[in-house]
Amino acid sequence: MIVVTGATGNVGAHVVKELAAAGAEVRALTRDPEAARFPDGVQAARTDDLPLEGATGLFLHAAVTWQAGAEKLLERAKEAGVRRIVMLSSSSVLENNDPQTNPIGVMHRELETQVERTGLEWTHVRPGAFAVNALQWADQIKAGDVVYGAHARAHMAPIHEADMGAVAARAFLSDDLVGQAPELTGPESLTFADQVRVIGEVIGRPLRYEEIPAEVAREKMVGGFVTPEIADSLLRVFGALVDRPQTISPEVERITGRPPRTFADWAAENAPAFR
Repeated sequence: MIVVTGATGNVGAHVVKELAAAGAEVRALTRDPEAARFPDGVQAARTDDLPLEGATGLFLHAAVTWQAGAEKLLERAKEAGVRRIVMLSSSSVLENNDPQTNPIGVMHRELETQVERTGLEWTHVRPGAFAVNALQWADQIKAGDVVYGAHARAHMAPIHEADMGAVAARAFLSDDLVGQAPELTGPESLTFADQVRVIGEVIGRPLRYEEIPAEVAREKMVGGFVTPEIADSLLRVFGALVDRPQTISPEVERITGRPPRTFADWAAENAPAFR
């Protein structure tokens, strides 16, 4: 039995789908099991109950883990007999700053360390920019042909959430990734301006990204999960990536046996969100 936290989230839903397709026994944790829709044979359970009985594997979504309490969750996992933990981490843990100044990297690395200290088998899946982050522009695109934001020429290699799910599932289905922390990217380095252009091509409208001062962008970013500290950190990262194409990781293809999906693929699948 593999328990998947964040099972209706952008990545968790794909982990569930991949595992179910492979014939694995899956228990999917969600806040509202009655409303969730999972593949046939998947057990739906409430996240707050943390039902780990009978589990041999646990997929950890960091945000869910922080909410539940990492120490409590990991201790319960050991008591339940879990043997392997696959964690959705972040490539931000790889930043070379000493000390680390990116709060996202700090939080993920702390959780990675806690997982490693359990003595259980582990894999840390470390994606970079999520393609799904482009949904932050949906309202602007629906309202007009211009997206306003900071650092138009900042490069990312956005990765499709389905590729993250496929890699995480592989970490359960074989022993190949035990003790590894693959860094994942999409197949191409794109600026923010490039991403907006691609979305426009997919939905059949010319779109452009218009750069605004970072301090103005910061005001629009803060809210919900994005604290002022995280907004400042993200803007520093974006600024450092201006005119710096990103190195493309081979890990998705190495692990899954196929090339990663493109940003255009992602945009086509999510085109209704921008219309």
